[in-house]
Amino acid sequence: MAAESTKPVEYRQGRFRTPPGATEVLLVRHGESEPARPDRPFALVDGQGDPELAPEGHEHARQVGRRLATERVDAIYVSPLRRTSQTAAPLAARLGLTPVVDPDLREVHLGEWEGGLFRRLVAEGHPTAKRMAAEERWDVIPGAEPAADFSDRVRKALGRLAAAHPGRRIVVVTHGGVIAEALAAATGSRPFAFLGADNGSVSHLVLTEARWILRRFNDTAHLDPAFSTTAALPT
Repeated sequence: MAAESTKPVEYRQGRFRTPPGATEVLLVRHGESEPARPDRPFALVDGQGDPELAPEGHEHARQVGRRLATERVDAIYVSPLRRTSQTAAPLAARLGLTPVVDPDLREVHLGEWEGGLFRRLVAEGHPTAKRMAAEERWDVIPGAEPAADFSDRVRKALGRLAAAHPGRRIVVVTHGGVIAEALAAATGSRPFAFLGADNGSVSHLVLTEARWILRRFNDTAHLDPAFSTTAALPT
């Protein structure tokens, strides 16, 4: 009697699957804001610089809207600073959603270097700016938000949003410092490890009760000029 042939057991590599009940968070950095000028400080909102988007930033916003228009998005959140609401506007219009302002999504407070001074002193290589980069701490700047307070604020804000949207996907249009802090929290990395999100970029976190999972960082495919002509999305 011939021996029966048996199919060998196989263990294939699998793709990532979002855990049940997890919240997907698409972190979008606002579009490029207007340049800082010594003779024209940015207006302040609650002590923080509040520049508008530059013309390039409005284009970033349109490109973000095109990129995410076909995604399932259940809610959009922005910070109180207008560059985030301006960036969210094209996507919100496409999806018929009203962005919700969450004060805890605002950028790290830069103390005495607000109003555009931060950009100038970093560009000029100010000793405190060099120390900030070396120590990876915002709070070496006089009057800046303490590192522990900033970290706690970002963690609690995203945790709160995740708890409000279990099993959903949300877009959070926020700031470079906030994105860096969130991804550092997710990965246990150095504080400034992810301080490089481009204007208009998309980063992707999956938040569960047990852990935060980083899926994507600084996705800028939609900012490529070729994207507008090759992507099968409405214009």
